[in-house]
Amino acid sequence: MRAVAAFLLLALTGLAAAGEFRSIAENGTPMYDAPSVRAKKLFVASRLYPVEIVINIENWVKVRDQAGDLAWVEKKALSEKRTVIATVPVADVRQAASDQATIVFRVQQGVALDVAETPSSGWIKVRHADGLTGYIRISQVWGI
Repeated sequence: MRAVAAFLLLALTGLAAAGEFRSIAENGTPMYDAPSVRAKKLFVASRLYPVEIVINIENWVKVRDQAGDLAWVEKKALSEKRTVIATVPVADVRQAASDQATIVFRVQQGVALDVAETPSSGWIKVRHADGLTGYIRISQVWGI
């Protein structure tokens, strides 16, 4: 009976975390196939790489990346900093949340951007590592 209760608690915890995003805190963060440093390393993630929390268990978090792949990462390796990643070949970042606004800069697919403000009306304000800011269509990024 306790095992069933523990399983249900873990399942509910995982459901509650769905849709919650974080970013990787440091370059070279290993991503594992199980919640253990002795597990198989699947890949190494870069700093600011956005991930979606799927399950949160003690010191480990199961995350989903932009490609839909699942991996385990140590909780201490995650940052509260919100980032998004460009999902289209080239995305325009504009001065205002409008298709008619001036293009401030462009980003290539896979580039991570800091979230500067909460999304609104299909746009999100972002900040590039170089310090430039602007608005990008939500449909052109992942991590929100």
